[in-house]
Amino acid sequence: MNLTAKQLSAHLKKNLASCYLISGDEHLLVDEVLDRIRHTARERGFISREVYVATDSFDWSQLAAAGANLSLFADQRILELRLPTGKPGRAGSQAIADFAAQMGPELLLLVRTPKLDRNSAKAKWVQALTKEGVHIAIWPIDLRELPGWIGARMRAAGLQPDQGAVQMIADRVEGNLLAASQEIEKLRLLLGAGRVTSEDVGHAVADSSRFDVYKLADAALAGDAKRAIRILAGLRREGVLPVLVAWSLTRELRGLAKVSEQLARKVDLMSAMRKAGIWSSKQDLVRAAVGRHSYASLLGLLQAAGRTDAAAKGQSGDDPWQLSADIVLRLALGPIDTCTIAAA
Repeated sequence: MNLTAKQLSAHLKKNLASCYLISGDEHLLVDEVLDRIRHTARERGFISREVYVATDSFDWSQLAAAGANLSLFADQRILELRLPTGKPGRAGSQAIADFAAQMGPELLLLVRTPKLDRNSAKAKWVQALTKEGVHIAIWPIDLRELPGWIGARMRAAGLQPDQGAVQMIADRVEGNLLAASQEIEKLRLLLGAGRVTSEDVGHAVADSSRFDVYKLADAALAGDAKRAIRILAGLRREGVLPVLVAWSLTRELRGLAKVSEQLARKVDLMSAMRKAGIWSSKQDLVRAAVGRHSYASLLGLLQAAGRTDAAAKGQSGDDPWQLSADIVLRLALGPIDTCTIAAA
């Protein structure tokens, strides 16, 4: 069974499945879903909890042994399996599938993974968990949805924010849900329940903006040059390695080049994006970016990304941050000459 996070509460009121697969990269949302399941499980007699982290050296026989190792008093137990890469390998896939099919009522299996790519979502172990239990995929909150999410979260905390207060928090946290949650809790403690204005937020909330390489690429794809440059500066201040920035930009440019190449062959855009493995959540961004660039333009940006990567690894004397800024501007604004870049 596949459920959304919003459907979980209604599901838990009716029953508790034997296993749950929670996938996603938004750690706050994933943690909250897991907490709700654990809370329900404790209410229904699952007293103990065992956690296994499946690294590369993980012995998958431990999972089978954990299922077979019933305690003297037959306590109901939660077995939590964390897959840091989301790819357990052939042995792990078989072990998880076998375990899900043979679980008894005294066990509850919780499996946590990062966001699953298209191939991973079709894997044997994922299909087994979905068949025997529930899969909840956690999707990111995009910038358009963020003010609504923050407003709902503030109201749930007893706060009554005006639109300016909500927007100010959204602007400051730059999409970091954990930072937003922390700032809302801070406001609740400082101000108590009741009305909250943008002035209140300005006095009480520290600038908790956080930047990551994925948001940098998304801003550039969307054509928002100012935001992209602001995020790039934030990454540099926070000590992010420039090689990670180069990697992120290269990854996006390769996807764009694949789409653009297909378009040049007269393949329709939706088919081109599917062939390039573009997720549905990014299709609007990719559509905007390929509208600004030709295939030749994107190849030029890929070459620039290669030079940036070399500079980030100390293989040249160039400044990787300046090279990254040039790529971000060109990606966001479209093919422009050097003078325009300098002016921007």
